[in-house]
Amino acid sequence: MTSNNAKPRLVFLFLVFFIGYSIIVVTLYRIQITHYAFYADLAEHQYNETITQLATRAPIYDRNGVALALNKDSLSAFIMPKQCGNFETVTTFIAKAFPDSLQWLLDHKDKNFVFIKRKLTKQEVETIKNSGIEDIHILEEPHRFYPHSSTATIIGLTDIDNKGVIGIELLYNKLLSGKPRTYSLKRDARMGHFYFKKDTIHKGKEGTAIKLTIDNDLQFLIEEELKETLNKFDAKEGIVIVMDPQSGDILSMVSFPHFDPHNTQQLDLELTKNRACTETYELGSVIKIFAALAALEEGLVTPDQLIDCKNSRTAFIDGRKVNTVAPHGLISFKEVLARSNNIGTATVVKELGPKLYDHYKRLGFTSKTRINLPGEQVGFVNHPQNWSKQSIFSLSYGYEISINLLQLAQALSIIANNGKTVSTQLIKEPIELRNNQQQEQLYSQKSIDALKDIMEYTTVSGTGRRAAIKGYRIMSKTGTANLLENGKYTPNKNIFTCEGILEKNNFRRVIVVFVKESSQKRLFSSIVAAPLFERVAEKVIIHEKII
Repeated sequence: MTSNNAKPRLVFLFLVFFIGYSIIVVTLYRIQITHYAFYADLAEHQYNETITQLATRAPIYDRNGVALALNKDSLSAFIMPKQCGNFETVTTFIAKAFPDSLQWLLDHKDKNFVFIKRKLTKQEVETIKNSGIEDIHILEEPHRFYPHSSTATIIGLTDIDNKGVIGIELLYNKLLSGKPRTYSLKRDARMGHFYFKKDTIHKGKEGTAIKLTIDNDLQFLIEEELKETLNKFDAKEGIVIVMDPQSGDILSMVSFPHFDPHNTQQLDLELTKNRACTETYELGSVIKIFAALAALEEGLVTPDQLIDCKNSRTAFIDGRKVNTVAPHGLISFKEVLARSNNIGTATVVKELGPKLYDHYKRLGFTSKTRINLPGEQVGFVNHPQNWSKQSIFSLSYGYEISINLLQLAQALSIIANNGKTVSTQLIKEPIELRNNQQQEQLYSQKSIDALKDIMEYTTVSGTGRRAAIKGYRIMSKTGTANLLENGKYTPNKNIFTCEGILEKNNFRRVIVVFVKESSQKRLFSSIVAAPLFERVAEKVIIHEKII
């Protein structure tokens, strides 16, 4: 009886164990074979974690190692909505303390991480701490700090995530940012926070520092002089460029007004432009020296050759009307340039014909300067195919040709560099970022020497007298031009320019100063721009200790 009862029990137990083991085998088969990829991925996420660590953004320096862009830690507030203990309390506090962030939070309440405010002020940090709300956390983040506002339009800005958005910060964002490091971390799945192995997947790379050709001290000194001139004449804006014509280094490039890099909440995008290269202008009589260079190079005139200026403010040349400021009779060509006589200039340059366009192209007026700053505008010179009978005359004294101030400085540097190509530079280091351009003799030494003598005579005896500095050779030319507005030139809206070369022994500097739209009337560059040129040149002499 006992053995008969035991047999069914054994069969039952056997079936139970058989079914149990079968379930285990099937489950293991599903886990290890059928759904291997799924469970392997699940284990990977439980035990492995990938961490990306951003590289430190590299600084930007001036030519002497003065920091122009640095990293500085700031504090940001965030919450984790999915782990929030009392979301209603948090939203009530944010509605009161950070009302601009409330809607953003409500729209993203299903997220794991939401910023409330970045770059907190000290007062905002205290407000959060005093609230006692544990669901609001404070995070330390790096952001850019710019010690010197005078270089703002050159250096540019980074955004809230420290990515370059304008200027050098944008142009060389990848170089400055470096490459992030990526780590694979092994952790105890039960403990969660305990890591027992760390492997580097990508080594990454720190950002590379950039050294500019700009001299920050000189930049500041020149900006002060420019602001003083703008205030004196109640002018809208101004630009000053100082350049080493032998190396091509831009030592100073001031554009004012400019933005404050520490106050960008209501940023006026117009103020972020570096007008030295983003704006082009018909500059008027400063172009005459380049037309004169073309005439000298083509052998059409000599500095002492007499030119008939008709002794009138108005004359007809080949049937076209040409106006000038003051009447002159039979005067030398160098006197034509010194007195900035349009009639005399047009009389000589008309013989060039289409070759004038070729010379302007050779001087770089139809191409960019290669410094590569974002927003640089290429110059425009009316092509001979589109010329009217007036065009050759207009081009000779600075109309129908629109260029930026940096193009003007570069062309002037060719003259200062004895007719040789100049490769404009804004980057000093890394050396591989510099513009490598083989020097080419664009103009003969004879033509360059003749033009320099004319420009020096213009400074001593002509419109550039207020630009002269005793003991130094100053070769300059001024220009006053009307602004084009709605297709018409407006006599009451002017731009005032003075370009020149400062020279003593082997020391040479090219200086361009520009002032736009004074509220005062009946002004000329000889009154506005030439004195500014002289003060800028003095600052250069004192700063660089050229005695």
